[in-house]
Formats: sequence, C-alpha cells, structure tokens
Amino acid sequence: MTLRIGTYNIRRTIGADGLADSSRIIRVLQEIECDVLALQEVGYQPEQSGHLLEQLAEAMGAEVVEGITLRDERGHYGNAVLSRLPIAEVRRFDISVPRREPRGALDVRVEIDGLPIQLLATHLGLRPVERRHQVRRLLQIIDASTAPIKVLLGDLNEWFLWGRPLRWLHRAFQETRALRTFPARRPVLALDRIWVAPGESLGRLYVHDSETARWASDHLPLVAVIEL
Repeated sequence: MTLRIGTYNIRRTIGADGLADSSRIIRVLQEIECDVLALQEVGYQPEQSGHLLEQLAEAMGAEVVEGITLRDERGHYGNAVLSRLPIAEVRRFDISVPRREPRGALDVRVEIDGLPIQLLATHLGLRPVERRHQVRRLLQIIDASTAPIKVLLGDLNEWFLWGRPLRWLHRAFQETRALRTFPARRPVLALDRIWVAPGESLGRLYVHDSETARWASDHLPLVAVIEL
C-alpha cells in the first residue's frame, strides 16, 4: 500500500509569464495526483465564493486545512494542506522570527486504514538565522509525536546544503536527496524538501517537471511515494 505526498509553492498562482492563472495550478495538481499536498504562498479572498483554495480542493477532491500567516488588502496568505484522506487532527504553530515575514507550520494527522501519519508542512524564512530557529522548533514538534510515520515537507528556502538546519534534519530523519525545484523554468536550487521517518518508508522521490508545471509557478512540485 502506498501514499503519494507532495509539496508545491504556487506563488499566488503567478506563472513564468508574470500572470496569475489558477487553471494552470489546477492542471498541475491533476497531473501529480497526490493523496496529500502541502501548498505554500497561497493567496485568496476568503469572502469570495469559489476562491482559490476552494477551486484547488474541488480539483483534487480533497479537504482543506488553512495555515494563514498574513492578512492584508489582498486577503489571506500562507500555507495550506489538501488531503484526500480523513483528517484526524490539526495543530497550527507560529514559527515567526521578530521583524521578519510571519511564518507558520501545519501539523496535520491523517489516517489510512487506521494507520496515523503525521505531516508537518511549512515554509521557512529567507535568512539563515530564521531557518535555524524554525528548524529547532519543527524538530521539537516532530520529537513529541508518537505517530508511527512522520513527514516533514515544504519550501525550506535552504540553499546551503552543508548548513546546520539540514544537518539537524538529516540526523532526525535520514539524509534524503536534494532535488532541484527552483526556478521552475531551469531548476538549480533544492528549496522544496520532503523527509520521512522511518526512512525505509520513503519509496520514490521525484520532481514533477511537466510543461504546465514549468509555467504555472516559479517552483516545481516535489512528490514522495511512501510505502506503508
């Protein structure tokens, strides 16, 4: 039995041509066919009927978990998790650093045939000092979990492959391949990451690099197949 989990920074649906187009993001979601998907840079007007998150959830046939980190004149902005699996529990964590852009993490427990799986979805800061603080907090959340399968995923914004945050994460899980996802048209940086514990549960890990995905956002989706 397998589970397909992905992470995707959709950049407010702004594509390589500078235009916002939710239909391209929807096509990418339909291409990757994830059971659970973590999204970053999700922007939408919650009072509008059929807003972006509702469109994406309908396209996937999924339940939505919102992780709002910012509210402004454009509406809500932040993270989200879309799940086709039953959601047993949701916790939201503020992992912001003072005087920097607000950041958050969604701790979502899903179940498949009675097996609980913890997913910790996040989008980390741009400065190294932010990411060190945020990774420490995420590891505390992971360590406190008793779920038999744990997944940490999202846009980590960590381009220093030898940096302390990645070393800490590799010790807590096990080292996984750094696959290039950014920029989407010609990827050179592995900003989007997925870790799974226990490590032997991680099957295939790949970047979805379709023509639509190369135009839909400035990131490509990263997908993991978990063997249960």
